[in-house]
Amino acid sequence: MGQTLVHRGPDQQGFFADAGVSLAGVRLKIIDLAGGDQPIATDDGRAVVVFNGEIYNHGELRQQLETRGHRFRSHCDTEVVLRAFVEWDTGCFARMRGMFAAALWQPGERRLVLARDRLGIKPLYLAEHAGTLYFASELKALFACAELPRPLNPRALDLFLALNYVPQPDTLVAGITKLSPGEFLEWRGGLIRRERYWRLSFSPDPRWTLNSAKEALDHLLRDAVREHLVADVPLGVWSSGGLDSSTILHYAAETAGSRLKTFSVSFRGRSFDETPYFRQVAEQYATEHHEFDLNPEVELADAIGRFAYYSDEPSADAGALPVWFLSRMTRRHVTVALAGDGGDEVFGGYVTYLADRYARWMRSTPAPLRKLALAAAHRLLPVSDDKISFEYKVKRLLEGSLLSAEDAHFFWNGTGSPAQRAALLPGAGGGSLEPLVRPLRAPGYLNRFVLIDHHFYLPDDILYKVDRMSMAHSLEVRPPFLDHRVVEFAASLPESFKIRGGTLKFLLRQLMKGKLPPPILRRAKMGFDVPAHDWFRGPLRPLLRDTVTEAAAAVTGVFSWPAVEGLIADHLSRRRNYGYHLWGLLTLFLWMRQWKIQAPAGLSRATAGATSG
Repeated sequence: MGQTLVHRGPDQQGFFADAGVSLAGVRLKIIDLAGGDQPIATDDGRAVVVFNGEIYNHGELRQQLETRGHRFRSHCDTEVVLRAFVEWDTGCFARMRGMFAAALWQPGERRLVLARDRLGIKPLYLAEHAGTLYFASELKALFACAELPRPLNPRALDLFLALNYVPQPDTLVAGITKLSPGEFLEWRGGLIRRERYWRLSFSPDPRWTLNSAKEALDHLLRDAVREHLVADVPLGVWSSGGLDSSTILHYAAETAGSRLKTFSVSFRGRSFDETPYFRQVAEQYATEHHEFDLNPEVELADAIGRFAYYSDEPSADAGALPVWFLSRMTRRHVTVALAGDGGDEVFGGYVTYLADRYARWMRSTPAPLRKLALAAAHRLLPVSDDKISFEYKVKRLLEGSLLSAEDAHFFWNGTGSPAQRAALLPGAGGGSLEPLVRPLRAPGYLNRFVLIDHHFYLPDDILYKVDRMSMAHSLEVRPPFLDHRVVEFAASLPESFKIRGGTLKFLLRQLMKGKLPPPILRRAKMGFDVPAHDWFRGPLRPLLRDTVTEAAAAVTGVFSWPAVEGLIADHLSRRRNYGYHLWGLLTLFLWMRQWKIQAPAGLSRATAGATSG
């Protein structure tokens, strides 16, 4: 199991064994390069820890613990986690600022505690089988256990086709789950208890003024970026030339004592290429800039095949591909990179929030008229090869307006409509996703959808793909916007500070006026993605045809091959743009083949073939 995770920690591997328990830890050395090898145990053997991540306030916690009599053997944050647990037990997790997954074992009490950071930046998988609890940072470590079965989870598959990801706590493998963000698990004597130590609560405070909010945000971001810059290894910043990454670069340049390195991906010749923007920002801050042009001539098929291995679960978010190449390039120069991830979820930056508003107005129009408008759009607007074209947005908006508000919001960021999922998974797909969000409560129409994205889209799509693609190259990526103090501050803001009129991330744009070049402040969000529509009709067509086959669909036991074949035919003939649908199917079938995923429990391979046929 430990060997499967060496890419996450190539600098040191260690093991701990006790009666009935085994722990493995791998380490990417960032802080205290000479010390801090894992696992770490207390001198008296009361507790031992394996840990993945960074605790940014470890110096502050160390001082508190030293005043309480603790003596440290290293300067690393892992030992701080261990001694904080000894001092405060599970109350230690709420004291930590950072990203982490941790396992702590107390031999005397025969007690195991697992914990995950508040926002879910670092992953943690779980499986119970035959009286044994298995856990790991990645699914492939659990796949190293031959005794664990790997049946496909049909319910999770339907969610995957709808959302591009599987929301926690589920995975695509029945019997394997994820620890949720802000949650810890206690195992004692075979009994398991799970508890949330942090939940995001939206409580807009009308006392905020624009000036006081700008001042508070300026202080929070400066402090968060300063903490995220602490490392004993080379460090850089990912830059897209967008508002979020440029904001992080601005505060990093203010704090860093030396010339920063920046890293970008370009799509030269494409309408969504961001080269002029990230070059302008790199010039303003005089960075040592590196960029990689992602085009059909690069080794696309090989990279896609490799990240089928590193993805753990398949990601139908095609933005994973540029993150793969960006991570590979970045790791040649640095070990740590700061990124702007989380800015959209924290400050209201997605155009889908505008779509939610427009659809709310459109639902006052009778549904038959909206259906006629959708049919007219398909007839009159030609299929575009652009990544997310005007044609694509209009058709998605009209189609989403025919769904409930919650299902529509998932549809904006996802892929498969209820009708498409029902056709692809007869008897198992197409249901409403509203039950997922019923427990979530937030005041205001916008905050309702922002909370949904915080709970699902951010940890299970955005942070998931960044973690897997970066750690595949032994690169640590840190998102300062997800310092929980920044997140909680944003949750206290009136909705008008996030979106005002048609302006997204209103407060952040106001803060950065006079700091960033005006074109950066004015530009619309472009997103990190690939021209999947075009590539499946060109360089990726052979890979698609070789991978998404009738035989592969039969292995799942649940897909309708005629429906799959129909998607392929409609896309290749340019009747529809189903590039994102096909990306999801491609990554799914590559993943199933890589890890020998079985048909759902109770469905034999022979039955699966007959069903799919």
